[in-house]
Order: sequence, then C-alpha cells, then structure tokens
Amino acid sequence: MSELLELIDLTKSYGYGINAVDHVTVSLPRGKIIGLLGPNGSGKTTMIKMINGILRPTSGEIRVNGMEIGPETKARISYLPDRTYLAPGDTIHTILDYFVDFYEDFSRDKAEQMLADLQIDPNAKMKTLSKGTKEKVQLILVMSRQADLYVLDEPIAGVDPAARDYILRTILNNYRQDSSILISTHLISDIEQVLDEVLFMRLGKVILHTSAAAIREQQGKSVDAYFREVFAC
Repeated sequence: MSELLELIDLTKSYGYGINAVDHVTVSLPRGKIIGLLGPNGSGKTTMIKMINGILRPTSGEIRVNGMEIGPETKARISYLPDRTYLAPGDTIHTILDYFVDFYEDFSRDKAEQMLADLQIDPNAKMKTLSKGTKEKVQLILVMSRQADLYVLDEPIAGVDPAARDYILRTILNNYRQDSSILISTHLISDIEQVLDEVLFMRLGKVILHTSAAAIREQQGKSVDAYFREVFAC
C-alpha cells in the first residue's frame, strides 16, 4: 500500500453551520515530508487532532495503513501537539522512563543522544525549563520513536533560530524512509527546504495539494512567497 494516510470526506462541525474541517479528501504517501499550511482558524489543528484520535469526526473517514483510527493506528503515529503536555514536576529522566514503558518503538539511546547534543540536563524538572527548551524536549521524545507517521504541530514555534537547523536535521535524520512526516507551521521559510509536498488549508478546506518543487517550477516562487500570495488579505 503506497498511501500512508487517507482522509475521506472528512468533516468536523462544531454546530451553527460552521465546519472546522469541511469535507476534506486527501491521500498522503509514504516517505515524504508534507507541510500542512494555512492561516489561524483554517482547521489545521482540528484535522491533526482527528488524525490522532483526540477528536471524533462529525462525518467521513480517516485511515492509517488502511486501518480506521484506533489503538493500532495510535501505536504507529508519533504526535507532537502545539502545547506542552508533560507534567511540570517530572524530570526529563522520569519522562524517558514513561516513554520506554509506554512505546515499544521508543529509543532511549537516541533520545539521550539528542538531549546531550542540545546540552539539556536529563535530571532537570520540566517546570525549570524555558518554553523553547520544553518544546525541544517534546520534539526529541517524538522523534525518538520508530513510527509510521510523525505529526508535528508547530515544532519550531518557540525555538530560537540558532537551534532550528539542528531541529530540522533531527527531523530529517530520525524517520524511516517508508514513514512520513506531517508538519503544521507558520514558519514556512524555515522549513520549506525540507518539504516534499504541501497542503494549503483555508476555512476548513484543502485548497491546494501539490509538491514543493511544482510550486517553484510553475509559480516561479518559493513556497513561502506563494503562500503569502494565496493568503494575502
């Protein structure tokens, strides 16, 4: 099966005639890094939460590896939410223990190496870390798994520019060639060099699904410049 993720007529309604995700049908292949791009309120995070089984669709289907969302798919998806979720009183070392126990595909050695690379003390408690360092820790945890699909919601939003290149290298170097990464971000210029494909969302709909190369070749613009043109007020 070449398609890793399939969304079929996917809709999430919050009532009052408003669809946060509005009849989206799209298939994402294996072995790609895909940018999920759109302004605030376009439905990106709602769609991500449905893919991860946090929200239930109002209608439509989601399939990962041909399976409907459930325990089997959750075990194959590594998810980075857009907010810190780790207990503030836990040390990083304790959190690594949790991940080893909970995820069969988690590599403690890989996580500890990345912590060392970023000079993050594994004995530090989460509440003592800056917002940016907390986000680095969360990304390390996510990328230390051997998942089929990595879903990253704003992975570099709170990270200082000096660390972004390292984080992008971490993303590139720590996923298998038959897995894929779905990245939602507003910092398009910082990640577009790693993107294979892009999805543009507006008002709950996918208005464009194409390759990053096609935008450069057909539009004569970078992904960031074309995004700004499409979504100009």
